Amino acid sequence: MKIVILSRNPNLYSTKRLVEAGKARKHDVIVVDHTQCEIIIEKKKPAIRYKHELLTNIDAVIPRIGASVTFFGTAVVRQFEMMKVFTAVESQSLMRSRDKLRSLQVLSRAGLGLPKTVFTNYSKNVGDVIQSVGGAPLVIKLLEGTQGLGVVLAETDNAAESVLEAFNGLKARVIVQEFIKEAKAADLRVFVVDGVVVGAMKRQGKAGDFRSNLHRGGTAEIIQLSDDEENAALKAARVMGLGVAGVDMLQSARGPLILEVNSSPGLEGIETATGIDIAKKIILYVERSI
Repeated sequence: MKIVILSRNPNLYSTKRLVEAGKARKHDVIVVDHTQCEIIIEKKKPAIRYKHELLTNIDAVIPRIGASVTFFGTAVVRQFEMMKVFTAVESQSLMRSRDKLRSLQVLSRAGLGLPKTVFTNYSKNVGDVIQSVGGAPLVIKLLEGTQGLGVVLAETDNAAESVLEAFNGLKARVIVQEFIKEAKAADLRVFVVDGVVVGAMKRQGKAGDFRSNLHRGGTAEIIQLSDDEENAALKAARVMGLGVAGVDMLQSARGPLILEVNSSPGLEGIETATGIDIAKKIILYVERSI
């Protein structure tokens, strides 16, 4: 098969591992920078040009679309779909997963556990917002934030009011969530491929930081999921329509609470923590789907 990895940087760990896994399975694998693609729209003849040449005879695409280029990256994935090329992550699901508010609404409708969350249109009644999630401590997140950036823990009501008023003044859209104390600055990353949990790790934030992102200095270890945690991860990936997903959740007194469902989850942390060849699992999923 001829497989395209959509990635802006061929030297990224996840990109390199997917290339290695694809070639190990005797596939022709190429890395394409989706931001440099040209989308050609014509009646019954959709096409994509890259580096002055049309991309032809492509069997499958594995999108690795960064959050900052979601709009154009999704358009490229959609164009491949119009060309009847299988994509490991569908364009509609990719777009849905990048809209944090919409994602939470979809997950809530499916009956999945979530931290209590409030979103407003720059409301001046910040006191009501704070009390709606049970008061401080609480978490404030930028809707466009990634990898722990744009996430603030407000430990008092006054601090929460100040942060919300500042974000409102900047016209920055945020969501406010209850703080789950019993999670102890840790969360779970569950990797789902084709409706199966293929790996899971527990990420612990560094001392003094409630964020557990590995990019922020957190650590990770392999974990055995409970039945409730595994079922929640599988259902979250399914309702989001993702064939490949990284489901982030908190362990709480009332069961697993979904934080986010990532459509381009990194491979380095999960492969290092678990020792599992996740890249191969993704390639095998593509093979089964063609």
